Amino acid sequence: MEISQLSIKEQANKKSFSISLLSLTLGSFAIGMTEFVIMGLLPNVADDLGVSISSAGQLITMYALGVAVGAPIMTILTHRIPQKKLLCFLMLLFIFGNGISVIAPNYSVLMAARMLTALTHGTFFGVGAVVASSLVPPDKRASAVSIMMAGLTIANIIGVPLGTFIGQHMGWRSSFGTIAIMGIIAWVGIMVFVPKMRQKNTESITGQIKALVQPKLLLYLLIGALGNAALFTVFTYITPLLTQVTGFAEHSVTWILVLFGCGVTIGNIVGGKLADWKLMPSVLGLYFSICIILTLFTFTMYNQIAAVITIFLWGAASFAVFPGLQVRVMNLAQSAPALASTSSHSAGNLGNAAGAFIGGWVITHLAITSLPWVGAILVGLALLLGVASYIAERKAKTNNVFLTKEN
Repeated sequence: MEISQLSIKEQANKKSFSISLLSLTLGSFAIGMTEFVIMGLLPNVADDLGVSISSAGQLITMYALGVAVGAPIMTILTHRIPQKKLLCFLMLLFIFGNGISVIAPNYSVLMAARMLTALTHGTFFGVGAVVASSLVPPDKRASAVSIMMAGLTIANIIGVPLGTFIGQHMGWRSSFGTIAIMGIIAWVGIMVFVPKMRQKNTESITGQIKALVQPKLLLYLLIGALGNAALFTVFTYITPLLTQVTGFAEHSVTWILVLFGCGVTIGNIVGGKLADWKLMPSVLGLYFSICIILTLFTFTMYNQIAAVITIFLWGAASFAVFPGLQVRVMNLAQSAPALASTSSHSAGNLGNAAGAFIGGWVITHLAITSLPWVGAILVGLALLLGVASYIAERKAKTNNVFLTKEN
């Protein structure tokens, strides 16, 4: 009887944890949708507000900068707020920002609303990753983080096309209204299902910054930024690459990007399980795989079938590395895991911006066909830094064991 009751209790706890993770995943889905849906609505926004396409494009740039710069600041300022309350506050701010976007009378107000919404992005993912990893046993942390972050990848497959469709048929404001409704549902889910987390003794702001600026952690933030730079060096210009070089019709690219998104989602889940199995070996192995795949893409981009297969594998490998890297950064800053996790997203967004710039430079000064191997070089640099750090850690552990035995 006791065993049966214990089993029922365990099943109830598992169900509760699943719904809690689902609520966080829905929140990340809504945030991912609000970040990327604007790309498909730029002409609509520009026409409605009477600005140029390039000016409308700044709504994307300023959002990314808001995430990169604002997220660590937001995390530091809110570090004493209990995690569940903070997640609820961030979702309310997110809902408010998207609500302002719906009624924005002009470009300036829409820009302010976008930047306000951007402040919630990195902090939500940072705190959400900490909460998700706290809901499961230590050996399942990376898988939990990957499930929470899956919302961001699913947003690219389902959310962005859906939001674009709604915006093109019902007006771009309807897209942001839909996102706000998703935010409300996520907020209710977090309020009801995410358990109250016991607040640990929080470090002072100075202590958190000290935990963040340790050389090893900064090295892994750089590794993550290089990985993202490699991804966006190629991905930013994937449409002209596939149409001009591979020979696809423009309408076919949409379905190829959907396939890429499927690879991203699968890779994200598999990457979490690999990281739970062997954290650093899996991270380094995945970076090596991305380097090989991008090198192969230099040759396979001339064949349509080979190019599609390569793109799917590239998407899977590129996003499989994220859960492990996120957990690694959190482990290195145990006194400030939320700030470290948030800073990981900031570094990633800086990498995104750098990759788009590098890709543009490559097209201008080399050729569009050079993008894959330049991306491979950037991933190779991330891999070399990771391997060097891992070898140094292994040597340090070996020396410590040797000294302990000596004593």
